[in-house]
Amino acid sequence: GSELIIFLADQKEPYFKPRVKLPMKSLSVTITSVVPGDYDGDSQMDVLLTTRAQSHGGDELSVFIFWGHNQTLDLNHKTMLNKTFHDEPLVMDFNGDLIPDVFGVTSDSNKPQILIGGNLSWHAALDTQSKMYIPHSHAFIDLNNDFTADLFLTTSPDSQNVQFETWVNKDGNFSKAGKSKRMPSGVKVVGQSVFADFDGDGQSEHLLPVCEDTTCQKSAIYLTKLGLDQWIPVLQDFRNKDTLWGFVPYQNDKPSTEISFPITLHIGDYNMDGYPDALAILKNTSGSNQQAFLLENVPCNNVSCKSVRRMFKVFWELSDLNQIKDAVVATFFDIYEDGILDIIVLSKGYSNKDFTIHTLKNNFEADAYFVKVIVLSGLCSNDCPRKITPFGVNQPGPYIMYTTVDANGYLKNGS
Repeated sequence: GSELIIFLADQKEPYFKPRVKLPMKSLSVTITSVVPGDYDGDSQMDVLLTTRAQSHGGDELSVFIFWGHNQTLDLNHKTMLNKTFHDEPLVMDFNGDLIPDVFGVTSDSNKPQILIGGNLSWHAALDTQSKMYIPHSHAFIDLNNDFTADLFLTTSPDSQNVQFETWVNKDGNFSKAGKSKRMPSGVKVVGQSVFADFDGDGQSEHLLPVCEDTTCQKSAIYLTKLGLDQWIPVLQDFRNKDTLWGFVPYQNDKPSTEISFPITLHIGDYNMDGYPDALAILKNTSGSNQQAFLLENVPCNNVSCKSVRRMFKVFWELSDLNQIKDAVVATFFDIYEDGILDIIVLSKGYSNKDFTIHTLKNNFEADAYFVKVIVLSGLCSNDCPRKITPFGVNQPGPYIMYTTVDANGYLKNGS
């Protein structure tokens, strides 16, 4: 698209009201992603946009930062970064100053660069020889349980293989931990890595959706974590009665009129049992139908996932979800701000350029509670510039862990 609209949430209907409009048509660019964050440290939300030029079909991404002021954005109050990126950048806090930085491989270097938030200066990020995989699924997340966010990288030693590197953050310096982890053997298509506390032990696990052939006739989801050398399958059964389903492989070489999405799991605990579930887009391997499915996190019932005690099971019969044809993205979102996750699905419209947004209310009722956490940057409290309240800026990297007691009186960890 070429226009950004920001809807502000409200407790009364309509629950989302359009507040900010940024038409980008005059710049002749197509918006490819939107990342809110406080990029100058004034405790007001700014918005970073990655864009692709409409005229030539190049892969280079330009980045604009629109500076927030009193909950508005102004088309004239922006900064365009003087370097372009090969892939979507990762927003992280590289130097620990609580102001988000921008990490990625730029067009003038093979190694990752970091744009430091605040003064917007460029620096070499890591001393690595590895080539970054495109589309990447890097992450800024605590992987060694020291409550400091580390850097997880997806790299590509050659066109056939994907590897995973963990760079541990020690006192603000990133150093590579151990050897690179190879993708599961026999895998031909690798999806986006995602992290969740899959088995409820308080530590994040690495989940990876894959296909074992190029057309995704045979799909699977594997799990691993730091210190574990093997990949454990947590979902391999994609058959519903007589129909075999599979992930939708990402096509990098599609014409610019069509959009292809990498294989992505969106994580959320829809039934509030303390174990993260997922949403995935699957297609009928013998037909053309493509739709969103809920993957429920259930106790493991086979030998292959025994060591993690949990597995995913596809919820085939969710009628409202099944009615949405040609789904391309599905994610969890708490629309009513009541702690219960609802579902948002994006589907193709009549043409490949049009998309429709569907929302599904989660009617799940359980004797459960939820905790809402707001992470403040701490850059200012009651002395913020222009007397604004420092709530609502998007902080990359915080890690929340809690211990609670379940209904049977047993201690349960979560993160």
